[in-house]
Amino acid sequence: MTRWNLILSGRVQGVGLRYRAKYAAQQFQVTGWIRNLNNGDVELELQGEQYNIDSLLEYLHRLPGIRYTILQAEEIELSEESRFWIKST
Repeated sequence: MTRWNLILSGRVQGVGLRYRAKYAAQQFQVTGWIRNLNNGDVELELQGEQYNIDSLLEYLHRLPGIRYTILQAEEIELSEESRFWIKST
């Protein structure tokens, strides 16, 4: 089990990324959160098995209309949580 804090840049706001990520996280058994940043980037914290996190990110990258690069990826301490949610800015 691992937890990552990620900053995604590119075409990530106004394309349904947060809602698609919430749905996909449930499918891939990943917990954490996602939020828009004021500068147009998106921040996520993803927790789960590394394979599931990688699969979630790959799935999101293939979605029509979403194009991103990972600006920052930092492994962080695990958190006790049971769901993936959309965090307000």
